[in-house]
Amino acid sequence: MVRVLGIDHLAIRVGNLRRSAAFYEDLLGFMGFEREWEFGKTVGWNNGRTMYWITEADAKGKKHKHHIGDVGFHHYAFELSRPGDVDKVYERLVEMGAEVIDPPADYPDYGEGYRAVYFLDPDGLKLEAMYFAEKRKRLRGKR
Repeated sequence: MVRVLGIDHLAIRVGNLRRSAAFYEDLLGFMGFEREWEFGKTVGWNNGRTMYWITEADAKGKKHKHHIGDVGFHHYAFELSRPGDVDKVYERLVEMGAEVIDPPADYPDYGEGYRAVYFLDPDGLKLEAMYFAEKRKRLRGKR
């Protein structure tokens, strides 16, 4: 059997590299990522466990804005270490002027202790910052 250890990196296309790099530099820096790569039209951040890369879309791609509901990317969730961190990320998003689509809330239907904030990046890609107590308990039980 092959065992997946986790998601190594996510690479997304953006409409304006400079605008998106500034957004992600602020957000990812706040969440403990460091900018590690910058080459051509690609910028990448790393937190020692996960890498997040952006690269500028080509001319054809820039003509078609992302639409939530299309086939493809739905959203990406950043797992946080404490439930209160969800609120801290929300506060940072407000300071940044980011579009928050669902402010911090508890989602008991998702499982015990699920708390999240949902927001959009400059191209309308849906992102989530979340904490999940039930998952943490399950992981502790496997040790």
